[in-house]
Amino acid sequence: MDLRQMEVVVAVAEEGGFSAAARRLHVVQSAVSGTVRALERELDAPLFHRTTHRVSLTPAGEAFLPAARAALQAAAKVRTAVDSVRGGLHGEIAVGVMQGLYAGLGRALADFRREHPGVTVRLCQSPAEDAPRAVRDGRVDLAVVALGTDRPRGLATRRLTHEEMVLTAAPGLVPRADRPVTLAEAAALPSVGFPEGWAVRHAVDRAFRAASVERTVTYEVNDVLTAADLVRHGLGACILPASLAARFPDLTVRPFAAHAPTWTVRVVHPRGELPPAVAALLRHIE
Repeated sequence: MDLRQMEVVVAVAEEGGFSAAARRLHVVQSAVSGTVRALERELDAPLFHRTTHRVSLTPAGEAFLPAARAALQAAAKVRTAVDSVRGGLHGEIAVGVMQGLYAGLGRALADFRREHPGVTVRLCQSPAEDAPRAVRDGRVDLAVVALGTDRPRGLATRRLTHEEMVLTAAPGLVPRADRPVTLAEAAALPSVGFPEGWAVRHAVDRAFRAASVERTVTYEVNDVLTAADLVRHGLGACILPASLAARFPDLTVRPFAAHAPTWTVRVVHPRGELPPAVAALLRHIE
């Protein structure tokens, strides 16, 4: 058994199939399938259930996966330690990022790239609710997400930003543009919102519940740019963090008079000593 075999199994499990794993590893599908079959023969146990439409882990695969991730992480630490002695950091870092937060990392990633050109950073879209589990499982090295006041068990978190949300609308949709809007006034408008499970949706729903104001989402989308486009065409108003709303200067932005939904962005990472490359990226993000 070698590290490459472990890497292939992890890729198949995370990507949900042999073809997707092959694309991620930049090899042909037959190479991935052959590697998994050889390892299964060596272990004398199947690691995956294979059907026409999906691939899933067997009980043996479920036991194998976290151990393989731990071995790959340990090997990466060894390589990083040697690279640091040789005068440079190398390797790959996986960062879980919520949709809408990519642009906020641009400067940190650019600075990190100039300082450590030998490190590849892989950005993985990660819903806020999935981020802590992804960090614990080793699927990502750290995550930048919007979280509430609860601290993920067994992980370290650091607050990056905290801000109030605002109402965005097409010019003319909201009357009396010279004053802040109330939650009740916002609820009376057609609205563009996001699916349950999204951090923005969770924060907005919590604020309306606390104020005992009922609100209905007219258009539900899973993309910030699409939401802005619907708002631009006058189909509804959308509640966004102020920093996200600022990216759409053609929209009217209204603050809330009181009880505004709030948005806290945190970086989540394992406790204890981090690999040098991950620690260096964390410094730039902060």
